[in-house]
Amino acid sequence: MIRAFIGVRIEPDVARQIADAQTQLRERITGIRWVAEANYHFTLKFLGPVEERKISQISGTLKELVGHFSPFVVSARGIGVFPDIRKPRVLWVGLDSKELEPLATKIDQSMESIGFARESRSFKPHLTLARWRDPVKLTEKLRNEIDPWKAQAFGDSDVKEVVLFQSTLKPAGAVYSELEVFPLGARHGEN
Repeated sequence: MIRAFIGVRIEPDVARQIADAQTQLRERITGIRWVAEANYHFTLKFLGPVEERKISQISGTLKELVGHFSPFVVSARGIGVFPDIRKPRVLWVGLDSKELEPLATKIDQSMESIGFARESRSFKPHLTLARWRDPVKLTEKLRNEIDPWKAQAFGDSDVKEVVLFQSTLKPAGAVYSELEVFPLGARHGEN
């Protein structure tokens, strides 16, 4: 079995700006597991454990689907928490693009057609910066650390491809490796 997800990497200059913010926050927020800059991405669909024989079916479906989408730009802006401010589990950077949700929805639908459950939660585009191992009660100090970053602009990334990632869990955190890359716009000759 392979633990897999479908996502997009962000551009290095945007990743660097986010990493700079993460460095500042790391000094002031404790009890949290930080995501390494090399692992910055945003998830379009988490697949979970996948039988290796199903990878080719996933790949064929993605190749056909994402080829119909034109490349687009996504803006990284603001830092917040999930699920809510009272008991955060995830510290994130927000992502904004009108093309993201339609792409994620189509991927979700196409993966359902080959046996993966549809997402029960609404799509909230974000890049995970860190996770709390246990839900924490948000203290005023923590709120004060996050609030100044709510509107921070980190830059724009050109989205030209979608990636099928493998996620390998290690004691120091997950390691992501690309299984296959699917160019956007390939069906329209936009690459």
